[in-house]
Amino acid sequence: MNRSAIIMVFVFVCSVWVTSNVCAQNNFNKLVWSDEFNSNEKLPDSSKWSYDNGNGCPEICGWGNNELQYYTANRAENARVENGLLIIEARKESFKDAKYTSARMVTKNKGDWKYGKIEISAKLPKGLGMWPAIWMLPTKWEYGAWPRSGEIDIMENVGYMPDSLFGTVHTDAFNGMKGTQKSKSIFVNDLSTNFHAYSIIWDENKIDFLLDGKIYHTFFNNHSGIAAWPFNQQFYLILNIAIGGNWGGKMGINELIFPQQLQIDYVRVYQ
Repeated sequence: MNRSAIIMVFVFVCSVWVTSNVCAQNNFNKLVWSDEFNSNEKLPDSSKWSYDNGNGCPEICGWGNNELQYYTANRAENARVENGLLIIEARKESFKDAKYTSARMVTKNKGDWKYGKIEISAKLPKGLGMWPAIWMLPTKWEYGAWPRSGEIDIMENVGYMPDSLFGTVHTDAFNGMKGTQKSKSIFVNDLSTNFHAYSIIWDENKIDFLLDGKIYHTFFNNHSGIAAWPFNQQFYLILNIAIGGNWGGKMGINELIFPQQLQIDYVRVYQ
């Protein structure tokens, strides 16, 4: 192959890569669901958000991860709209049978999607024991209990690794119980001091994980079946701060850091 032909092939390959990368980010451009948190109401919009309430008992106490918080509902101390932000606040206080309170906001049956771009602008809490997450679970669990019906972790962070952002999927074939979960972490040095856009672009072939519009991780559908790819059903969004737990509390909890906040500027879903 002569030099001109090689150059033409190179240009073609680069063009395909750039085009596909751009298309991956622009396929979904119709805004179908959003919350900008500009309401004058103190509590989050009940037409868009519900609460997971309690400590997970009796089914899976500690929400399956030995977490220590009690998730409250309709309690402004733990979840409120303030100055154009959704504030999820983790507090050290006695509440029912727990030493800590927090909130876990869900869009289940109010915002459920199959494929699309889901983007959340957020600033994270900090300190030992914090475990903030922006993630998705299946609305109907068509393929069985966790992890068979899948989980998409758009953003996870733990306090003892303050500069690490994780994007992960869990399925029957690829999950944390087996140590086969498909995950990637990247270094970001200002997660608790600046807002960042955390998003996924999800279609029938792959899930791209993005930070501030740039892809850093991709999970591909290998077309081997539901055990590897249960992501052909509707999923809903979850926003929460867990306290302690198997991962978040691995290095202990700093009792002096409370209260801590997960601040959400907006949630936008495109299809």
